[in-house]
Amino acid sequence: MFKKCLMFAAALSLAGCGHGTGRTSGTAAGGAATGALIGIVGGPIGVVVGAGIGAGAGALAGSNTTPKQVNLGQAPWDKKGS
Repeated sequence: MFKKCLMFAAALSLAGCGHGTGRTSGTAAGGAATGALIGIVGGPIGVVVGAGIGAGAGALAGSNTTPKQVNLGQAPWDKKGS
């Protein structure tokens, strides 16, 4: 149960990255990546389950919040010239 809570919290923390029209898909992708990385602890099945949980949590957080409510700054892939 602790691992599930940790995955959910990690996915939600990434949900604040980015702003604009593609925010929901970006947070879903970030959540899926985070969930998959955390799921590595559980083995091959943990990666799939972690990606699914992370994508769902990221999409929900991205679609139900505004950039002003949760803003961790510009997404790393949106930075230009760094």
